Formats: sequence, structure tokens, C-alpha cells
Amino acid sequence: MAKKSASTAKSKAASAKPAASAKPAAAPTAKGEAALIREVLEAGNGVLRLAPTWVPRSFLMPGRRLKLAPQDLYALGAHRGGIDERWFASTTPAANEGAPPDEGLSYVVYRGQRVFTLRDAVGHEGPRLVGPAIWERYQRWPVYSKFFDNLGPIPHHMHQNNAQAALVGQQGKPESYYFPPQLNAIGNNFPYTFFGLEPGTTKADIRRCLERWNEGDNGILNYSKAYRLEPGTGWLVPPCILHAPGSLVTYEPQWGSDVFAMYQSMVEGRYVPWDLLVKDVPKSRHRDLDYLVDQLDWEANVDPHFKEHHFLEPIVAAQGDGWVDRWIVYGKVDGEELFTAKELTVQPGVKVTIKDNGAYGLIAVQGSGWLDKHRLQTPAMIRFGELTDDELFVGYEAARRGVVFDNTGTEPLVTLRYFGPNTNPQAPNIGDARRR
Repeated sequence: MAKKSASTAKSKAASAKPAASAKPAAAPTAKGEAALIREVLEAGNGVLRLAPTWVPRSFLMPGRRLKLAPQDLYALGAHRGGIDERWFASTTPAANEGAPPDEGLSYVVYRGQRVFTLRDAVGHEGPRLVGPAIWERYQRWPVYSKFFDNLGPIPHHMHQNNAQAALVGQQGKPESYYFPPQLNAIGNNFPYTFFGLEPGTTKADIRRCLERWNEGDNGILNYSKAYRLEPGTGWLVPPCILHAPGSLVTYEPQWGSDVFAMYQSMVEGRYVPWDLLVKDVPKSRHRDLDYLVDQLDWEANVDPHFKEHHFLEPIVAAQGDGWVDRWIVYGKVDGEELFTAKELTVQPGVKVTIKDNGAYGLIAVQGSGWLDKHRLQTPAMIRFGELTDDELFVGYEAARRGVVFDNTGTEPLVTLRYFGPNTNPQAPNIGDARRR
């Protein structure tokens, strides 16, 4: 239930709480990692603060809307590419050439320092952090989310399914999109996404596109359709479906894998190397054009009702006096719920206790306040390497017990949180928004 409190009482309560971003003494180093992880969990009542996780992409141009300071866009070196992604509650390493082994992994912050990765924490406290069911089946946190932010579109590409990815020792990658209004005041160069292939397209058409790879633009977008992107909506994208995401900032809950295959040879005049088409393909198949075409789920790509089967509109999950919780990602992939996400908006001066079925990663996109004893503050600008107060991982036990969101600011407190597989069987299905 939610209740409003006097602003003076709020101010006193806020000043009595510890400042999570204050400069503290160094974190303990003499303890074993397992003991330290338990200490941090106990200190946070089952909630972990996470440091920003920045990821570059060498083949894309940053859109400059992730609040990373402009002078830090190439903090990892121009040869690595600009930083256009921030990953949330990630135990999945980024599959970038030349990347260090921990690129893409989220680090837990304790007493003002990065102390261990979320992956290590889950390894030691799996049932408590991700829940018994997820731990028993996956032995890890098998999902992650990110913001990606580009000046222009991403090349038309797909993500392999489990069977295809297993051939190179990886897992498949279904994903979803939500376009947060708070980060999309401008749409940049191309706020449209191409999805799938036009009905009537043949495999021979796409094979010819691959044959023309080194002749400039291979023309694959001639066989696809672009949809205008609308802030506050999203899409569900199973594996093996071609898509060329547009230039809105995108919140992307997805499976914990970084496999992909680029099918477009040139985007905005920039060459896309063949290596990015075959990076997750067995070496013996790198020049097998029929194999590359057959990776596509043909029926799903040429679906004449593609939008009807993949478009996501927000659906109210719960609401009360001064707060509303909306489903923003839902639906099943091959009949299974693999990830879901919600957007919680709490008005100034309002507290609400939110109980969920399982663990989640959380990012604040507007406002300030508290989640239990943890400060929430949406930053205006972030220097590379700086710690922030906008990202948390709420463990299974804490989520089920319920945590208190307390908006002590002067504007709405808006947070996005994503969940792991089979956590929300009550979530809507694709198309429910229109049916309701």
C-alpha cells in the first residue's frame, strides 16, 4: 500500500539516512570473498549497489544520451570504439575484440569501492540472490539488460538460437526493447527500426545480398520494412529474426549472451566487416552462404503480421495513490517466459512497498529518493569510472519480502526493473494491451 507524508517529515527522514555515495573507509580486504559477499548482502538487506558498466562498440557511433561525460566517450581508446552502451546487473561478458575479460560484468559497490563482480556474488549466494528455481536450472543469473544509444541505425542483424550458438560454445539470444521517454528527448539520425523481411522475399534474394558483400551496400534493407519508434513502447525480438535497431535510446532486457550476425554490408556509408557476420558461426561455415541464410527463422521474418506479434505497449500491473507500476516487457519466446520488465513511477512525497516474485536489476531514469536504505539519485552527467546512486540489484529474498520506494525529491521517481526467466507467470501476452 502507498501513503503520502508531509514534506518536512520526509526531509528529516532523508537526512537521517546514511549517504550511500559518501567517501568511506576502504572496503575490507582481509576477508575471504565468500565472507565479504555475505557481509555486503547483510549490510544491504539483500540489495546490492552496482557500479556503472560501460561497453564500447567499434562499428557504431555513440548517440551521447547515456549521461556519460562527452570527454569520456572514447575512454577505452579510439581503437575500441565509442562507448554507446551501459549494461545493468550483468554477469555476461561483452564479446568485443580486444576486450578485457571483465568487460560487460557488473561490479558490486561497498563502502565506496568496487569489491567483487555480481557474477562472483551469484556464484557464492545463488539461491539467496537469484532464487532457488533460477539457480537450480541455470547456476547463474542468465539474463541482463542495457541501454544502447547510437547516433544512427545498427546494421541489419540477427542473434542465433540455442542450437546454432551451441556450435560455437555459446547460448542463443532473444531480446526485447523499451524506449524510455526520459532519455529520448531527441531521436538522433534515424528513429526507425527495420524488422524482418517483406512477405514474398525469397532465400535466393538474401543469398544474392551476401554475394554482393564487397560491392558496397548489399541492398538487404530493400527487402525489409522500417517501423517508426515511439518513446514509451517496445518490441519483443526472438532469435533468428533480422532487425536493424534505430537511433532511440533503448532499454534492452535480454538473455545473457552476446552472439550476433550482421547481414548488412554497409550502414550510413560505413563498411561492416564480414567477420561480424560470421563471428558466432563455425569456421567451416564462414563462406557457406546457404548455411548463413538458413540461420534465419524464415517464417518469422516474412510474417505479414509482424507488428501484431511483436509490438509492446505498456500495461498497468498495479497502482495506488501517487504511484503506478507498468509492464513494459512481456510475452513468451518459443512458449517460455525468459525475461520481463516493469516501470515504476512514484510521485513526490509518496512511499510505496513493492513486492515481486523474484530478483531484478534496477536503474533509475528520473528523480531521486530511496529504496529501503539505498539512495536513488538519477545523475545528470557521469565521468568514466565514477560511482553512481542509480543502479541496484534486488535479490530474490528482498524482492519477495518487499522493498520501500520513497520519493523524497520534487519530481517523479521513475525506475526500470527487469526479471529473470519464469518469474512472472501473471505477466501479459503480446497483444493484451489492445485487447484490454
